[in-house]
Amino acid sequence: MSAKKKDMALCMIFLVLLVGGFLFCVFLPKENYSESERRMLSPMPKWSAQGIWSGRFMSEFESYVVDRFPFRDSFREIKALTALGVFARKDNNKIYVSDGFLSALEYPMDEVSLGRAAERFRYVCGKYLTEENKVYLSVIPDKNCFLARESGHPSMDYEEFERQMAERTDFAEYIPVSDLLERDDYYRTDTHWRQEKITDVAERLAVAMGTTLSQDYEIHTLESDFYGVYYGQAALTLAPEKIQYVTGTDIDGCTVYDWQNEREIPVYDMEKAEGRDPYEMFLSGSLSLLTIENPNARTDKRIVIFRDSFGSSVAPLLISGYAQIALVDIRYIHPDHLDAFLDFEGCDVLFLYSTLVLNHSDTIK
Repeated sequence: MSAKKKDMALCMIFLVLLVGGFLFCVFLPKENYSESERRMLSPMPKWSAQGIWSGRFMSEFESYVVDRFPFRDSFREIKALTALGVFARKDNNKIYVSDGFLSALEYPMDEVSLGRAAERFRYVCGKYLTEENKVYLSVIPDKNCFLARESGHPSMDYEEFERQMAERTDFAEYIPVSDLLERDDYYRTDTHWRQEKITDVAERLAVAMGTTLSQDYEIHTLESDFYGVYYGQAALTLAPEKIQYVTGTDIDGCTVYDWQNEREIPVYDMEKAEGRDPYEMFLSGSLSLLTIENPNARTDKRIVIFRDSFGSSVAPLLISGYAQIALVDIRYIHPDHLDAFLDFEGCDVLFLYSTLVLNHSDTIK
């Protein structure tokens, strides 16, 4: 074959790939949500003279094309495997693998953020609490505490993190739980801890706050496979895992009210267990304000827990120790509105937050 014919053949192959890619982009069905990444995909930007002139249209169009590229997840996996396997990078888009566990880099410690979180907690105490209220704080370490340093990744000083939070919140009694935790207490592909592994954490919290738990637990396993939030972000093929959840007399007999949506909900939402984020089965996920009533309680103690998503799975384990548990997520409801729903008189208060939220406390209202 002559050089001219070879050049023509290469040009034709390139043209076919170019036109084929264009047609795929135009005519393939387009999803609005990425199941693997658990996020909404960038929409097609609207035409406007101002948008084109300012450059905003092309910037948004670029995001749209990147999100809707044909076979995008396959290309993402190739990119991840190449970055980690060929170029020996330590992480891919700040997600790394360590002995089968996925985690996102969380570094460095943001002391300003810790100070802001402490001040927001102090604001709540000053607005609603008196000397009759007992106030507690507990910090939940993220998975990097047990993975990062050992695998050669940047790691915060978690002991210093806890020390600073305890020092900044001198109005609360600090309850340490990190010594009870280890790598296997967390899901391999997700951010959160495993409920069936943290009964000892619940027990320590309860004892420190002057109550007792029944320990009348039965563990159940969901049939469906669980792929955590890091699974899609890492773009790697890893084995799925199972979600287990704990039931008992007090858990089964309690009632949960969702003030955000004005409805009664179950402790474990089996519809969400089959949804996009199965971890949301625990108290129906990210809700701003819940109250749990325990008619079988052997005490009249009440507690208000200010928490993030980690609290959704530990709260059911505390039900047997209280007549009422209120769960408040001040990332979604401003503290000024709480007196319309909650009575703080005589109740205990626990600030229970993960290092992930405390290190990014701008999410707290």
